[in-house]
Amino acid sequence: MGEAKTSRSAASILVPEQFSMTLSLGGRWAGEQSWSLQVERGVLTTRVQTDFGGVLPEIRRMQQSRMNLESLESLSYQEGDGRGRASFETVFDRERGLLTLRQGRDETVAPLTTEHHDPLSLVLWLRTLEGEQRATAQLTGGRALIQRLPDTDLPGPGLAGTDSEGEACATYFLRPGNAYVYIAQTPARTLLRMIQPTDFGLIEANLTRSVVRRTPDRSRRRRA
Repeated sequence: MGEAKTSRSAASILVPEQFSMTLSLGGRWAGEQSWSLQVERGVLTTRVQTDFGGVLPEIRRMQQSRMNLESLESLSYQEGDGRGRASFETVFDRERGLLTLRQGRDETVAPLTTEHHDPLSLVLWLRTLEGEQRATAQLTGGRALIQRLPDTDLPGPGLAGTDSEGEACATYFLRPGNAYVYIAQTPARTLLRMIQPTDFGLIEANLTRSVVRRTPDRSRRRRA
């Protein structure tokens, strides 16, 4: 099983955008998640703020990924509570060929022998795939196996900001982790739903606000 190539240009899909998702656990409200994608100095920077609540403990989680604008390979990734220094961080130094992983006060450096994705860049990379039925992606914790399941329709109201009866989407199953990712088959390839097993049970994230698209920055227009 080889690693799938990106089927569509990431830059043609992932224009700067913002969207939010509602979290639920067993059908009950469990928090909110906000995504923000911006092009900064030729790098796609994605920030995700997750505020758990409701049936879950009130905890805030901040994630940030810097990735290659075309391939969506990770340049760096960090996560924490947003109050101070990140509790977990990875840096991919391609010039020196080093992978640096920091967790708390511990730091590990290893040779960088292949391109990597992080949890955020992997989800965005799935949006660029088209007909591939199987793919692999390298994460710091190991190789992720991606299987495309039969296409399905998701209810339209409240998901994509439309009143349509359904939204046709591609469904991907990720292992390890046994997570599901649902992506609209429209040209925008909108992220509609994610399902992730946790210690509390299956947490489901559904798109609740329409994607906000803005004009790409000047540097991208010049490169075009």
